[in-house]
Amino acid sequence: MARRNKAVLESPHAHEPATDLATATVSRLGVVTSWSDGAQRLLGHPATDVVGRVVTEPLAADPSDAAWAALAGTEAWSGPAAIRHRDGSRLVLGLRASPSLDGEGRADGFVVAFAPEPARNEDGGGDGEGDKDGDGDDQGMLERSYAQASVALAMFDAELRYQRLNDIACEMLGVTAAQLRGQRYPATVSDSVSTRGFLQHLRQVVETGTPRSYDSHFGGHAWNIKMWPVKDPSGRVCGISTASFDNSAQHWAQQRLALLNEAGTRIGTTLGVVRTAQELTELVVPRLADFVSVDLLVSVLQGEEPTAEPIDAAVVLRRVAHLSAVEGVPEAAVALGAVDTYPAYSPVARCLAAGRPLLSGPEDPGFVRWIEEDDVRSAGVHRAGVHSGMAVPLRARGMTLGVAVFWRRLRPEPFQPDDLVLAEELAGRVAVCLDNARRYTRESTAALTLQRSLLPKGLPGQAAVEAAFRYLPADSEAGAGGDWFDVIPLSGTRVALVVGDVAGHGVRASATMGSLRTAVRTLADVDLPPDELLTHLDDLVTHLTPDDDGTTDSDAQDADTLDAYGISATCLYAVYDPVSRLCTLASAGHPPPGVLSPDGTVTLVDLSPGPPLGVGGLPFEATELELPEGSLIALYTDGLVEARDHDIDAGLDRLCQALASPSSSLEVTCDTLIDSLLPSPTPQPGEPLPRFSSGLGPGRSPTRFARPADDVALLVARTRALHADQVATWGLPADPEIVADARLQASRQLQAWGLEEVGFITELVVSELVTNAIRYGAAPIQLRLIRDRTLICEVSDGNSAAPHLRRARTFDEGGRGLLLVSQLTQGWGTRQTTGGKTIWAEQLLPTGHAWGSP
Repeated sequence: MARRNKAVLESPHAHEPATDLATATVSRLGVVTSWSDGAQRLLGHPATDVVGRVVTEPLAADPSDAAWAALAGTEAWSGPAAIRHRDGSRLVLGLRASPSLDGEGRADGFVVAFAPEPARNEDGGGDGEGDKDGDGDDQGMLERSYAQASVALAMFDAELRYQRLNDIACEMLGVTAAQLRGQRYPATVSDSVSTRGFLQHLRQVVETGTPRSYDSHFGGHAWNIKMWPVKDPSGRVCGISTASFDNSAQHWAQQRLALLNEAGTRIGTTLGVVRTAQELTELVVPRLADFVSVDLLVSVLQGEEPTAEPIDAAVVLRRVAHLSAVEGVPEAAVALGAVDTYPAYSPVARCLAAGRPLLSGPEDPGFVRWIEEDDVRSAGVHRAGVHSGMAVPLRARGMTLGVAVFWRRLRPEPFQPDDLVLAEELAGRVAVCLDNARRYTRESTAALTLQRSLLPKGLPGQAAVEAAFRYLPADSEAGAGGDWFDVIPLSGTRVALVVGDVAGHGVRASATMGSLRTAVRTLADVDLPPDELLTHLDDLVTHLTPDDDGTTDSDAQDADTLDAYGISATCLYAVYDPVSRLCTLASAGHPPPGVLSPDGTVTLVDLSPGPPLGVGGLPFEATELELPEGSLIALYTDGLVEARDHDIDAGLDRLCQALASPSSSLEVTCDTLIDSLLPSPTPQPGEPLPRFSSGLGPGRSPTRFARPADDVALLVARTRALHADQVATWGLPADPEIVADARLQASRQLQAWGLEEVGFITELVVSELVTNAIRYGAAPIQLRLIRDRTLICEVSDGNSAAPHLRRARTFDEGGRGLLLVSQLTQGWGTRQTTGGKTIWAEQLLPTGHAWGSP
């Protein structure tokens, strides 16, 4: 009986037409007695190798198989039989055995016929017992089912030689079954990742005898491949069967979902417009496209609001990012940062005008015209072999920001509508991130503009110190900060050095900084001592409530939110007097300055630190120290000495070490401190080293450094001193008769200084100020003349009441003295002292008479 469900293997000649019948005669003992030419052509064995031998030996048949067991009987039999071709391939043929009868009607042998299809009766049934159940029909159905299967089927022997392939497998490999039969798999393929994986799994099936399953990519398709062993009755693996399922649609759908999911984490990681565009290119190359470019409207890069109107004219765009699967970006016809104009018929302009993505390529007349009109772009496209493209507008909140263009040149398959949907979804996400970055750029630019407008553009002229400064903005993510510094000339050739830091970043911090800097300058004009000045400044900060800066109670729903709107700031205020060489300092929660003495000793000033501004109700204490001529004092904000990788004490130690380094100028000292305390820049390969202006004005080279995490303000000053021959001081009794003597003493001093030209005005000023001190002040009274860049006349007395200008009536005998002083001098004022007050007046000196003039 023919056995059902037996594995079917195809003969190498299964599809070749038989020229004649393949027959043989076999004795009752199973010995081949004749072998036809047809049998030789079908099975490859010549008659000389077969005749005289038991039939199962040359054909490597299983004697227990039903076909060969039937030859020991006396009845006809038909059905499938497993036979080995001479080339080693295993065949299943239709076999029909008919008994040969002697004269007495006894069977003395069989006539055997072989055919590619099982032998049949005219009625479709079998002759004998072997086809009683219709096994011949089953075999034919199996053959047709294998050949017509909708999946790629292939069979190999244990030596990995092709035994059989169906039509789908042949189409997938691009060859016929006859070309592969009998050949070992490794010899029929080129070395690649997919072929190595397939071969490895074939060998594992042979070695382990267990089925395998894996995914592979071949011919632009994704395949799920199933492999299982074919075993003989003894359980030995004698072959492998494979079924390859084309799951490209499911695979690419999963890839698109994965790409969209990854876009949520990889795009928009910063608030940089250019970096966001670069993140799109890095995400999709080469997973979706071989070349991607992102072009934006110029207004977007400037932070301006893009237009919501459709773009229907020639479009001017700036290239902000592009990336290629090939190193060097050979396809790019526009350089990064360059501006290009896209004509109305180009795919880029058409997609922007319609506000919808579109597919394009060599079959698009607009694409061909656009390419051919530019020699560089034409050469690049033809050289690269670009064959498919997508142009997708970048739109957010109903406004167009730019366009992303995707091209394929290495991948053979063109873009499909599903790819266009994916690109549109990606472009939508990128556009939102770009718009956020654009809006941040606008706000950040406004904050930086405000901040820089509130900082000094240069240092004012004064005689007390030589100064230099650096202001380093924080990195772009932190935004504009509230650090500030100032150098304020005071009366009596003194100078105020100020450094402050408002907590937080953004427009509010910059605006608060501007308010505090203005307040400090106003209080400095009143000549308040440092501790008293900080007390008034603290009062001002405590009054800058959320309501005062434009927010309302609705902006703060609870106490935590209200605290977030609170103002906190630190400030260091120092006043240096070049006459006494004394420096008086007061701190509101600010780190202490460093001092480099002329002998090379570096110390941190031992301050009595007060609370930060805005705490309120706590006192500030002044510290006084003497600074010899040529001393260097460095004031800074905490961004210079604090960092995530070290505490402030380590930063202060590094500050002292850097301050002690030899330096040829204050500018070099500033650069040394910056280089020593801020991290060095570490650009990526090919990225230029960051350079930021030091704020020193035209002619200064920018300083190289990494953008700090917090703003840094640095103010360095070297002290000067006024010598004894520049200052003249007289103590005066509270007697009106002494006024004439005071004028005389002043006149003699001016003659000694060679300043007779200003004698008349000086005598008048001395007369008025001394008279007022005697009349309205209190003892002790002192007159002092200071010659430096200007001539300063100071009169001190023991009464703290400050005088003021008033308009004298026609018949008033007094009230005109200070008015005359204000009209005849460059400036005048009053400052409080520990024992009373000092009234001063300043005059310009004749050309060439200023101290130090040639």
